[in-house]
Amino acid sequence: MNPKDCIFFHLAKANQAGSRVWRSYMSRLNLTAVQGMVLNFLKDRDYITSKDLGERTLLDSATLTGILDRLEKQALVVRQAHPSDRRAVIICLTDAGRDLTQQTDQEAVAANQDFLQSLDRDEQAQLKTLLTKLREKSA
Repeated sequence: MNPKDCIFFHLAKANQAGSRVWRSYMSRLNLTAVQGMVLNFLKDRDYITSKDLGERTLLDSATLTGILDRLEKQALVVRQAHPSDRRAVIICLTDAGRDLTQQTDQEAVAANQDFLQSLDRDEQAQLKTLLTKLREKSA
């Protein structure tokens, strides 16, 4: 098979291009791409267990722990003991983290528009639907 006919080639190249755009937008805020993503998930739902956050972000426990360690060192999140489950940890945005999520949200909107500008609205919706379908099928 010609590599250019292989879906995995196209997915890898699209991922590289998208990651480059997202990284450049998050670097403006002194964040890595994954830190920006995690903060955006916390913006939508704060005071969440690390297990629930991992499920929402589709990150494994070890990866998420490292990201949370760095966000905590930047005073953007805090970990709290769970009130009823001593094995669980609650992740909360700090005031600084909450303020920064306003910026990460604005940058996410701009990055999405930048990356998807060559597609019309219907194509953008179709792309998201197809990628979600592929991701859920292989999960």
